[in-house]
Amino acid sequence: MAEVRIGLEIHCQLTGLQSKLFCLCHCDYRGKEANTNICPICSGIPGTLPLLNQRAVEFAAMISLAIGCKVPNLMMFYRKNYFYPDLPKNFQITQYNSHDNSHEITTVGVDGEVDYGDKSARIRRVQLEEDPGRLVYEGTNADTRFYTLIDYNRAGTSLVEIVTEPDFSEPKDVRLFLNKVTSVIEHLGVCDTKLEGSVRCDANVSLEGRKRVEIKNVGSFRDVEKALSYEITRQKSMSVRDIEIKSETRHWDEARKVTKQARTKEEEEDYRYFPEPDIPIILLGNEFLSSLKAKMPELPDERKIRFLTDYKLRDHVAQVLIENKELADFFESAVKIYPTSPNETANWIVSDLLGFTSDLKDDEGSLFSGLKIEAKHIAELVSMIDKNMINRSIAKMILGQVTKTGQMPSHILDKMNASIIDNRAIISETIERIFESEKSAVLDARQDPSVTNFLLGKVMQLTGGRADPKIALSLIKDRLAKLE
Repeated sequence: MAEVRIGLEIHCQLTGLQSKLFCLCHCDYRGKEANTNICPICSGIPGTLPLLNQRAVEFAAMISLAIGCKVPNLMMFYRKNYFYPDLPKNFQITQYNSHDNSHEITTVGVDGEVDYGDKSARIRRVQLEEDPGRLVYEGTNADTRFYTLIDYNRAGTSLVEIVTEPDFSEPKDVRLFLNKVTSVIEHLGVCDTKLEGSVRCDANVSLEGRKRVEIKNVGSFRDVEKALSYEITRQKSMSVRDIEIKSETRHWDEARKVTKQARTKEEEEDYRYFPEPDIPIILLGNEFLSSLKAKMPELPDERKIRFLTDYKLRDHVAQVLIENKELADFFESAVKIYPTSPNETANWIVSDLLGFTSDLKDDEGSLFSGLKIEAKHIAELVSMIDKNMINRSIAKMILGQVTKTGQMPSHILDKMNASIIDNRAIISETIERIFESEKSAVLDARQDPSVTNFLLGKVMQLTGGRADPKIALSLIKDRLAKLE
């Protein structure tokens, strides 16, 4: 069977900017009335001239550096010519990858590499371009739609496109890679990846020696994985039956979980690239890059090393935390409030709190969306465990209540009347009752010390899990010794 080759095109909106790429219209188009966030420049009125957003160049260069790309001294823009309803100019101002033996580098980044898990993927290029408008479809069934609406509010928004080499063969690896790149972008602060449509991904799939198929219109990383799995199966089935695989663009039909043909795939010459005459060649230079490197924030891999070194976290726990900036920030906020037990805090977040959240590796929205949880809650919970006020079983019950009510753990504990019983007299009285009701087990425990755990379990059951297990176990052993 032919080898599967998958390449990616990741589109990242620079939501950290105030304005669009070539005009002063606000880059945040979300929630605005359709076709109100536009001007003569971004709507392509003849006679207007683009003015390049310098901050956008800085953000794009930061992304390039963060994923190991070379940033050239010179870069330039091109016109990519094609007609589509969401493109008001009938061309897109973008960058053209002419990095070969006979041309200069013109994109903002080239030749990078990203490690994810125990694998890596090469980055072919990073380019800065303008986003087109947004198509709003009537209904959900593409086959029965009567019309499509166009909102140009998004047109001209700054977009960074990251193009990989076809280094993937498994859909699950693609998803791991996308999670890593998203984490890097989040840590840079150039894009709020939780916003709908802020990070999008197209995938190119081919079987070795056969034509390439592009999958577009995929709404989430989860669906990217599903779309790739379906498309690989489809192409392998066609290959077995000796059916020609066409070079085409296909859309992901989320409702039916299949890819559907959209159009034949354009070739590079179809776009008639030529240098953008209204934007001169931009000189970046060493001073620009040195300044940029000096203000680069801490990236996920660096943060993981710090978590391992400063907090002595286990490798797996640190990895889970840094894969989502919101989660890592939550952890560090909790540790600032209660710095005594960073390991315990991290374990509670990774092992218990995530159980109340949506899938960590999925898509838009806050990780804690719908949960009334803050760092102060986890900090107090861990503090109460350390002070032997509650055991882990009770702590889990309290955490569940915290996520629903937003109340502090101490307040919930007062209402539950579930604090740890450490009064030796009360525990001894409970043990006497157990020894009276479980005479057979007591006899067995005198011969087999492991049965002691059974008696301890009965004590915990009778006290609703509130008895201090260390004190209870010690008193049980003392009581057995007296029977000898």
